[in-house]
Amino acid sequence: MQAKIDKLVPGGQGIATLEDGKKAFIWNALPGETVDFNVTKNKRSYCEGIATAISDPNPHRIAPKDECYLATSPWQIMDYPYELEQKRALVQECFRQQHIDIEPKQTQTDGKDFHYRNKMEYALYWNNDDGKIYPAFHQRGTHRKLPITASSIERPEIWRRAQEIFAKLNAEHAEARNYQSLLLRCDQAGNTSGDLFVNRQPHPVMDNLHDTLCGYEYSYSPNGFFQINLPVYEMVLNEIKQRIATNKVLDLYSGVGSIGLSVARDKELTLVEVNGAAYAEMQNNAKDTKANCILAKSEDVTDYIEPDQTVILDPPRAGCDEKLITALNTTKPDTVIYLSCNPITQARDIALLAENYAITELMPYNFFPRTPHIESLAILKRR
Repeated sequence: MQAKIDKLVPGGQGIATLEDGKKAFIWNALPGETVDFNVTKNKRSYCEGIATAISDPNPHRIAPKDECYLATSPWQIMDYPYELEQKRALVQECFRQQHIDIEPKQTQTDGKDFHYRNKMEYALYWNNDDGKIYPAFHQRGTHRKLPITASSIERPEIWRRAQEIFAKLNAEHAEARNYQSLLLRCDQAGNTSGDLFVNRQPHPVMDNLHDTLCGYEYSYSPNGFFQINLPVYEMVLNEIKQRIATNKVLDLYSGVGSIGLSVARDKELTLVEVNGAAYAEMQNNAKDTKANCILAKSEDVTDYIEPDQTVILDPPRAGCDEKLITALNTTKPDTVIYLSCNPITQARDIALLAENYAITELMPYNFFPRTPHIESLAILKRR
């Protein structure tokens, strides 16, 4: 099929309207381009696909660095300044759809657009021709595996360690069907940890890694809750720290505690996390502080919300529970700092707080260069 791309959507695809009125969401496509595309999903009101030929290419289109780019980082097709501007525009659009008129700041970045990920999970591909196992990713829109010989979004230490593990598997004449995946992570010093997930076996116990954020050391599991891009994450932490003007701080959805403990360990700090493994790591990270660590759902501890307080929110992609939003509107803490990996649900939640809170800052951060994923930081002050 053929289509003219109107714009990019938050999911990362280009969107077009076909002759019959159906919407098409197309990967490997940029605004203004006319593309031929193969359909990967066809529904009554929309379809999805991947562009195979480009007419009138967007002036910001560039050649992707990796052959596997559609599987891992589909925005390798545009120059980096254009990516940053598109992410800022997408955040603005998410808020506009909630009738919030605000101009986000420029997308913040440390300038590093490749070799930034400190965590990677590879599938295992069996090559019948040579009887060897290769690292693989799943092809976008399918369950098929794509064997790879190079990848440039993870840190080089991870890729080198993966090559060593696959070489060992092949030397032992292992079979790919016995394994689910290989997970590897590295710290900022380049130390790697991780393991193979074996089918029908318990998950392996992996050695913890250690990193320093804002001058404080954190311990975390390779398979646990910790940020993928630590240099940009530290930029966010420094921004949050400057916005805390109260002595009381409540950090909800706190994971291993890296936000609250980095920005408010000298405050009257309460940390809340529901995942048992993350909570245990949070307790370890907070052992030399006076922080109050609570194992619970954030929406179940609304009694801890107080008016003379800063509340930090870093929820999962689904956003905040309605019960928590109601509690914030009822108690009205002084400041709400909302970090989100999904500007769509962030904008939805902030719209529900708009009667009592004004947005003073909205800042996109590029935690995941060359992908459509956006991290967004909003600072809300009580009206």
